[in-house]
Amino acid sequence: MSTRQEKLEAFGRFLDVLDELREKCPWDRKQTNESLRPNTIEETYELCDALIRNDPNDICKELGDVLLHIAFYAKIADEQNEFDIKEVCDRLCEKLIYRHPHVFGNVKAETAGQVCENWEQLKLKEKGGNKSVLSGVPKDLPSLIKAYRIQDKARNVGFDWEQREQVWEKVKEEIEEFQVEVANMDKERAEAEFGDVIFSLVNAARLYKINPDNALEHTNQKFIRRFEYLEAHTIKAGKNLHDMTLAEMDAIWEEAKQTDE
Repeated sequence: MSTRQEKLEAFGRFLDVLDELREKCPWDRKQTNESLRPNTIEETYELCDALIRNDPNDICKELGDVLLHIAFYAKIADEQNEFDIKEVCDRLCEKLIYRHPHVFGNVKAETAGQVCENWEQLKLKEKGGNKSVLSGVPKDLPSLIKAYRIQDKARNVGFDWEQREQVWEKVKEEIEEFQVEVANMDKERAEAEFGDVIFSLVNAARLYKINPDNALEHTNQKFIRRFEYLEAHTIKAGKNLHDMTLAEMDAIWEEAKQTDE
């Protein structure tokens, strides 16, 4: 692997390349925070896709794309005399040191849970103690991830089940309430209760150390693989999915499950 000096040199070269692009490339020269933002979101999702696939080559590539955007925003701020990449790095280091007193100070934290509890308390102190524990959850997070983060932050200040098994009663309760509203054909209330069902399941996932977003994405990918198997074998047999019975499709689906396990 690279030495520390080689890493520093590579980062310096990257900044030099970005400076030259910003100066000489018409596309790079015209970019603003607003114009880059949609691409940043896309690049972040592409990184997430590479991570879920555990593809080292793609992870490396997508990390570079995300790093480019981070440096680009700092470059734009530098041009406007607001801050630069050095200040970004300095602030990050200061925050990491402050929030890890068990590493850089004399606070003790023997478990990851204790680290998280200390982290949340320190974050509240940074805000002067005037903001909600949940104020740090970004409003624009996808709903499933947001639910997990909300529950995790609440846990860090002690708002949680005493025993994780207790969550199943809540899950059952929410499902029953959802079923009642479905039977009543009340769409608005059914939607609200369905949200409660999902929220309770996310809570269960958290308690059992399962990331619900990762779990759902694995299932998404599994469904895609199996459905593409179904489509491919249907075409190979000279058939059309619209003309097949559900039983015929289920038979091929079972084959897909066997090959996917």
